[in-house]
Amino acid sequence: MPASSVALRRLGIVGVCLVSLALCCGLAWWQWERFSSASGTFQNLGYVLQWPLFGLFPAFMFWRIRKLRRRAAEADAQETVAETAVPEVPAPRQRRAPVPRPPEDDELAAYNQYLRELNARDK
Repeated sequence: MPASSVALRRLGIVGVCLVSLALCCGLAWWQWERFSSASGTFQNLGYVLQWPLFGLFPAFMFWRIRKLRRRAAEADAQETVAETAVPEVPAPRQRRAPVPRPPEDDELAAYNQYLRELNARDK
């Protein structure tokens, strides 16, 4: 994309963020007036606190998307560098001698024989 269209797009996003913030601050002011009136409730006070957060949300999303795009671009650059680097060949593993099995005691040998007999009967 040409630089001028990127700049216009960013200005448009900033404009939408500012309009959103102004509109939501206006709604918060309206809810504050409702809370201050005789018929106001604590629900109106909750909206007073909630509307500015709604107004800041588009700006937060714009910031978050830019941050994620930068992180993805950095990861792509690192992958490119990693692909061109010569991979290290690991040293061969040392073979270990097999560990001898301990001898079965008489009780375990009898139990294993019993299991073999049960298995033979099932077949």
